[in-house]
Amino acid sequence: MLLRVLIFAAIGLLIYFGIRRIWRDWTNKFNHDAEEAKRIARERDRAERAKPGVIDLKRGEDGTYRPRDGNDADNRH
Repeated sequence: MLLRVLIFAAIGLLIYFGIRRIWRDWTNKFNHDAEEAKRIARERDRAERAKPGVIDLKRGEDGTYRPRDGNDADNRH
């Protein structure tokens, strides 16, 4: 009887630690993939902002975004 309990406990621990390991590996993989996707999106956005046809918008007092005035020169170009 004691041997049976020990065997079931050992099998249960092996399953628990195996599932725990799989969970950590998958979580790390998904986190890495998400960081990589954010990095790629940032690079794409920077490249799009560098294009000459992009208009910078400035938030007005009323919360509406409008093109910048002539006073606010775009210093990127």
